Amino acid sequence: MKIQVNTKETYAATGGKEFDASLPTVLFIHGSGLDHRSWALQTRWFAYNGFSVLAPDLPGHSLSSGEPLESIETMGSWLGDFLKSSGVVHAHVVGHSQGFLCAMELAHQIPECVLSLSGIGAAAAIPVNPALIEAAKTSAANAAALMLQWGFGHRAQMGISAVPGMQPIAIGQQIMAQNPLALDLQACANYSRGETVADTLNVPCQLILAGKDRMTPLSAGKSLAKQLSATVSVIENYGHMLPMEAPKQCLKALSAFISSIKPSKKP
Repeated sequence: MKIQVNTKETYAATGGKEFDASLPTVLFIHGSGLDHRSWALQTRWFAYNGFSVLAPDLPGHSLSSGEPLESIETMGSWLGDFLKSSGVVHAHVVGHSQGFLCAMELAHQIPECVLSLSGIGAAAAIPVNPALIEAAKTSAANAAALMLQWGFGHRAQMGISAVPGMQPIAIGQQIMAQNPLALDLQACANYSRGETVADTLNVPCQLILAGKDRMTPLSAGKSLAKQLSATVSVIENYGHMLPMEAPKQCLKALSAFISSIKPSKKP
């Protein structure tokens, strides 16, 4: 569906069902250079199992208009505006990589709107090689190819896919080539207050981490989990792009955690 956020048209996937703000809402936030398609399996399951779903394309990404946002802090603030424009009082928030940095900022800036936090391939900081950022400025497609070679595990590199007939590396590269990847990567590189923000959060948290993650290493994810007192699930033998590479395993962890949380905040 399309929503006006700060006078700009924003696209949000709703899992194949009409959005109903009266139902418990799950907000999915994509990673650097990606869009709502990262969450195809997860959004559909939640939409057909008692939840409403919102998976927006961040400003300037894919089907959303507006200028891309240049900092994680601004993205967190924008997410608050997005929820308000959608008629959502509070939501379970799920973020992948950069998306979880944005989710933490949302929970820090507007804590009353977050029922729970789920991070996938997450860490308190995401250092980015300056050479990759420069490559993305020259060609998002070439930088995406480099990034995805690091981002997916061995099985995906061999062409194995959880979705018959679809190759997630090719899909990821196609999406990233059209999006402001360099700005997203720079925003991650510039973000330095993740540990400070994590210490302020008081909300149920879980982290879903990858055993073969070369972008947000498992040790960094476990360190953040300790700060957040988060439930931890480790998906072995997979890489950083878990929502696309291991969608069923991610969904299993997400559905168990989110379904276990009893609503405690009233509209």
